[in-house]
Amino acid sequence: MSNPHDMSTKSTAARLAAAQVKAEALTEALPWIKTFAGATIVIKYGGNAMISPELQQSFADDIAFLRFAGIRPVVVHGGGPQITSMLARLGIESEFKAGQRVTSEEAAEVIRMVLSGQVNRDIVSRINQNGNAAIGLSGEDADLLLANKTHAEVDGEVIDLGRVGEIAEVNTTVLTELLDAGRVPVICSIASEIDGEAGKPLNINADLAASAVAKALRANKLIMLTDVPGLYANWPDTSSLISRIGPKKLRELLPSLDAGMIPKMTAALEAIEHGVQQAHIIDGRMAHSLLLEVFTSEGIGTMVEDTVVEPAPLGDGHKGEGHETSTEETNDE
Repeated sequence: MSNPHDMSTKSTAARLAAAQVKAEALTEALPWIKTFAGATIVIKYGGNAMISPELQQSFADDIAFLRFAGIRPVVVHGGGPQITSMLARLGIESEFKAGQRVTSEEAAEVIRMVLSGQVNRDIVSRINQNGNAAIGLSGEDADLLLANKTHAEVDGEVIDLGRVGEIAEVNTTVLTELLDAGRVPVICSIASEIDGEAGKPLNINADLAASAVAKALRANKLIMLTDVPGLYANWPDTSSLISRIGPKKLRELLPSLDAGMIPKMTAALEAIEHGVQQAHIIDGRMAHSLLLEVFTSEGIGTMVEDTVVEPAPLGDGHKGEGHETSTEETNDE
């Protein structure tokens, strides 16, 4: 017969072991918290991470954690699954070409309603369960995102994408004011058309919108949550996952990628080429993937970079500027 005292001892030992694991995780995170304190990180949120309630809350908690750790997060989101569902309910055809949704005027109205009226509100309310920092924004607010109509090219043929745009201007004044006030801007990826009609926004690919915001803010990082673990050198060979890659090698790889991956890697490449230090592609289907990528030495996805930012050593008084070394040669081998 078991001794109640023994059970109590085992329970205490188990609790202490669990606490030790947590303490070790916090200790590992500390150098990275020191390094990125005050950094601006733009996070693109989308895919299946937006469907599961558990993953929705995990993401919101991660954003709140970043803020309380002294980081300045900016969330840019799409809403592909929700848009597709609503278009189907309304009997509106949905088609993708070159990785982007072909958007009729009718579809554009639905996209605006879903992104601004539903998805954005949900994200903001979840983040604000950990405070009142999150502010929901449409790209139309204060001319935050201004865009021109764009097209795609497939096998040399120019494709009309309808009400789809490419961002030309980002109102960084609005974003900087919010960040300086300790707020978390949450931006849905629709934009006003330059010289266009009022009330007729353009649909923007969320990956490209996040890249445009990161470039305009000269963010320290761009992180894109997606439905795959990262970039593969030889898909579908899952053992070919690329942990770290330089822009030169990525540019060479780009034409061979799956259509759905092209906008993501184009967004990462453009961000790096315009002053963003690092761009990450991570699996949003994993709970707390954002914290794992930012605050652990190994990370979990694919990182595109020109420079390596090393964590500040413990106890050295480092203020967050990072230690940078060139990696273009090694990354492109």
